[in-house]
Amino acid sequence: MDTKVLIIGSQGQIGTELTAYLTARYGAANVIESDIQQKNPSPCTFVALDATDKNAVYELVKKENIDTVYLLAAMLSATGEKFPDKAWALNMNTLFICLDLAKEKHIKKLYWPSSIAVFGPTTPRVLTPQFTVCEPTTVYGISKQAGERWCEWYHNKFGVDVRSIRYPGLISYTAPPGGGTTDYAVDIFHKALQQGSYECFLGPQTELPMMYMPDAIRATVELTEAEADKVKIRSGYNLAAFSFTPEQLAAEIRKHIPTFEIQYKPDFRQQIADNWPASIDDSVAREHWGWKPEYSLPQMCSDMILHLQEQYAL
Repeated sequence: MDTKVLIIGSQGQIGTELTAYLTARYGAANVIESDIQQKNPSPCTFVALDATDKNAVYELVKKENIDTVYLLAAMLSATGEKFPDKAWALNMNTLFICLDLAKEKHIKKLYWPSSIAVFGPTTPRVLTPQFTVCEPTTVYGISKQAGERWCEWYHNKFGVDVRSIRYPGLISYTAPPGGGTTDYAVDIFHKALQQGSYECFLGPQTELPMMYMPDAIRATVELTEAEADKVKIRSGYNLAAFSFTPEQLAAEIRKHIPTFEIQYKPDFRQQIADNWPASIDDSVAREHWGWKPEYSLPQMCSDMILHLQEQYAL
């Protein structure tokens, strides 16, 4: 029997590329994408869906015989600090709807993304371990930490097959920045090619863990497809590729655009970044289900610039 998947939040940064990846993998007939509205055309069936509407989600799952849900709808860190009530409601209510779907056997498997935002100022910043102190300081981080605990509880209590990754900052040329603190590392490439300069909202020495989107998408699907006995953590797996500062990223961009200039004007997002890890220990994910990144910082930069030059016809 073919896998029939539903992607909730398909028009976002992760959803856009995950939809393309799963379509190539399973075929367009086996992928249903949904969001509030469609921005990006695809060969899949698109359904306009309010992910906080329990009945609407249930009806869609039932109608399309969905067995796996990728729940990507969320309000990210910087935006969530401006709209805390909305962020909490969106991030938590959508998760409960999908966990209950799995508990009641309407779906077999649920993927839900966590984040390095679960960590905080009391977490070890260098090579943050899988099991450590989690005292997040943002609404987004609090919702992800709470979500991790609920995912594990639903698995232990009801046998729900839920899987999750604590994403680092994600870099993509496909979708625009989505309101996250690490999104400077996306915007900087667009500004470098369009304007030749960038004003960064983080300081030059702010080191954060990052990952190129193709690696993140591959990891997402590898974990979701892994045999259940290999998935020993039902809260969220640490995942890593590389870490860098804005200064280091700018230096890498200058290898391709020698005249590129960067200025620094830290804002409220600096405090958020200062409470996050500088690097991640993902040895548990490597051991349990064979995770291994493919892209380095130089490889990511080369690929980003190549694709964006094509987009801007440069």
